[in-house]
Amino acid sequence: MTSDANVSVRGTGGAIFAATLMILGGALGALQGIALIAKGTYYVQPANYWINTGASTWGWWHLIVGLIVLAAGFGVLSGAAWARWLGIVIVSFQAITNFLFIPAQPWWAITLILIDVWIIHALFVHRRVEV
Repeated sequence: MTSDANVSVRGTGGAIFAATLMILGGALGALQGIALIAKGTYYVQPANYWINTGASTWGWWHLIVGLIVLAAGFGVLSGAAWARWLGIVIVSFQAITNFLFIPAQPWWAITLILIDVWIIHALFVHRRVEV
């Protein structure tokens, strides 16, 4: 994080941990996407699910979102304000994606949703102090 005097001490540790979780979560999301693209039988679509897409579509979506979360995590770690806001937005998309993925992998998706909510909270708490 930056050593600027205008940075609030409150939430700095949480933002660093959130950035670390974003890097880890983005990498895992990208690997999940690659697994879905490479081996479509990894994903079993539930019967009568309202989203009718194949494993490849889910895979590309997880891969793209995962790579953006990974990049935003490195940006948050470097202290960039744009990365913090991008992180909030893209981690929200990741949480929504995992919400839609609950019927296919419920425990993994719910775990990632809880982590995403914590990351969003940590990125909102960490802010610059107005002078």
